[in-house]
Amino acid sequence: QVKLEESGGGLVQPGGSLRLSCVASGFTLDYYRIGWFRQAPGKEREFVAAISWSVSSTYYADSVKGRFTISRDNAKNTVYLQMNSLKPEDTAIYYCAADPTNWGIREVGGYSYWGQGTQVTVSS
Repeated sequence: QVKLEESGGGLVQPGGSLRLSCVASGFTLDYYRIGWFRQAPGKEREFVAAISWSVSSTYYADSVKGRFTISRDNAKNTVYLQMNSLKPEDTAIYYCAADPTNWGIREVGGYSYWGQGTQVTVSS
């Protein structure tokens, strides 16, 4: 079974940091672009960050640029999202996604495989 599993979410104060992980099983991430998306209650799922399979290109939503960093470790079949300077508006369920193609890197429809999500809550 092809699976993506997120971890690392939790409760953090505004201005704090969290590091999310996404581990793949059933396939290797070496030749997949990886995206992070998030969804808050009552809102649509939105793009957060992505990294190409070549590891040479990264992409960020304007709302997180300068605060979040996406990276990958192909040897561990894992992608990370380092989140710094967290704000209450970052509160959401965070999903990782993967796809081997070269289109729609910022779009929900551009990804074939999705994890179940991990909850991030930013509150004082």
